[in-house]
Amino acid sequence: MFDRNMGRTDRIIRAILGLALLIAFLSIASAWKWLALVVALVLLATAIAGTCPPYSLLGIRTDRR
Repeated sequence: MFDRNMGRTDRIIRAILGLALLIAFLSIASAWKWLALVVALVLLATAIAGTCPPYSLLGIRTDRR
């Protein structure tokens, strides 16, 4: 569907941040936990897919191609 536009380092950073926010979602008890969940899911999805739609719109590529 989308061309991969994220490099390895970008994907690793997104995955780590996504996991950290997922842990925060599970451990905090405030209204902010739902925002943490949404952001975590977006970060993890883009890390797994290797593509970031805003990068595509802006013409940004962090991969080496």
